[in-house]
Amino acid sequence: MRLLLCLNLFSTLAMVGLIWFVQIVHYPMFRNVGEGSFLDYARLHQKLTTWVVAPLMLVEAFTAVGLLYRSPASIPPSWLWTGVALVFVAWLSTALLQVPRHGALAEGGFSTTHHSALVTTNWVRTIAWTVRGALMTMIVHQLLSHRS
Repeated sequence: MRLLLCLNLFSTLAMVGLIWFVQIVHYPMFRNVGEGSFLDYARLHQKLTTWVVAPLMLVEAFTAVGLLYRSPASIPPSWLWTGVALVFVAWLSTALLQVPRHGALAEGGFSTTHHSALVTTNWVRTIAWTVRGALMTMIVHQLLSHRS
């Protein structure tokens, strides 16, 4: 259970840091790439980002579900279910909101409409992962306090 919890906390907090960087720095800078090189940039961005994000998201999802089955007695089940729901929100947002907008940018080049929609809808993931990071921190704090 300890390994499961550590992997979940690590992957969640890594995603919290990453999503805030993406939201505040990376996505806004898309508009500065330049029209001539944007298509190559957008395609490379999708390819390289997947190598960083996919493993973290998979570890987070599997360990979040695993914690439901190996939940510590001192942790309210509603906290763990909320954590899984937040993972679900982040995944749904990724699949239904961000991936299509990245696809549109990688296919058609830079578009103010798609770029604005990408930045705006990414707040769904940013908030979901931030709340999840706070929740996982509370869970770890609860476990450490309970053991003392």
